[in-house]
Amino acid sequence: MSAPTVPTAQPLELRIEGVLDRSTVPAHHARIQPLLAARRGAPTHLDLGAVTSMDSAGAAFCHVLKRRVARDGGRLLLTGASPTARDALSVFRIRLDGLDGQVTRPGFFERLGDQTARAWEGMVLLLVLFVDTLHFTVVGLFRPRERVRVSAVVEQMVRIGLESLGIIALVSLLVGLVVALQSAAQLRQFGANIFIADLVGIAMTAEMGPLMTAILLAGRIGSATAAEIATMTITEEVDALKTMGIHPIRYLVVPRFLAITITQPLLTVVANLLGIAGGFLIAITYLDLSPSVFLNQLLDALRVKDLLTGLVKSISFGWIIVFVGAHRGFQVKGGAEGVGIATTSSVVQAIFMVIAADAFFSLIFYFG
Repeated sequence: MSAPTVPTAQPLELRIEGVLDRSTVPAHHARIQPLLAARRGAPTHLDLGAVTSMDSAGAAFCHVLKRRVARDGGRLLLTGASPTARDALSVFRIRLDGLDGQVTRPGFFERLGDQTARAWEGMVLLLVLFVDTLHFTVVGLFRPRERVRVSAVVEQMVRIGLESLGIIALVSLLVGLVVALQSAAQLRQFGANIFIADLVGIAMTAEMGPLMTAILLAGRIGSATAAEIATMTITEEVDALKTMGIHPIRYLVVPRFLAITITQPLLTVVANLLGIAGGFLIAITYLDLSPSVFLNQLLDALRVKDLLTGLVKSISFGWIIVFVGAHRGFQVKGGAEGVGIATTSSVVQAIFMVIAADAFFSLIFYFG
């Protein structure tokens, strides 16, 4: 005679929808506790497939729920999880049994579509940030109550301009020396020493000066902007500004926008002068040109169009650096790891967009 079959307890089905954060966790906890007490020891299925937002409190709630079920002799099994819930559990390293071995890798076109959608969303948010910044900048001119503090702009000008002046001057001088030295070896073969002034002057004012300045500022200012705003976003200081009735863009982005609009062209002019000075040193020491001959040839070669091209590029590059850094800072997710990712991605994206914009402007001014 066979032994009687022990009936298996039916699993307790728990489904959470919508937002799972610190504001909704107490309600979910109060709803679920009586169910767990009535079905003590029964296997529990948790479905997070309809969760649209989840923070550290939601992840901690899942961890506590898992421990409570295990303490009662049951087992918590995750039967569904939205991408938002997966990301939150992964960031806070909460491991739940159930879906780890059932995740299927998306296909090529699915990944391509997802990346395209993310890129389009990021572009739209970047444009919104740009428009909002221009709005608060213009509105501040006519509404004294919404005007940006002059001290905040001056503080950012010191950080962006004065503190960056030394490294930009040194790098520009060295680049001017190297460009002139490499070119001089070729020009001497054809007796065209005099054209070193044309080469260095046009290259620095129209191309190298604005580009080098932008790349250096992307490393210094772009990363600092992204890290500062990302940290404020993670620590909910941005939410605190909104609670006090202060728009984060007006308080955090507009002063940087005005500061870099003023200082970026000035730093570019310094880079141009130091780069030309490097070429001047090579011309008088290696190519045996007199200072007067070099300067006269330089003035004949340079055109107003070359100077304006460099200044227009410098302003656009400065805007790209500020907006990319601020955009990455506001869109940060996770904790300290998210701040690092936002900082790194802001520098990479800013440098890429600066080089792309440089190629775009070069084509326009060349054929224009």
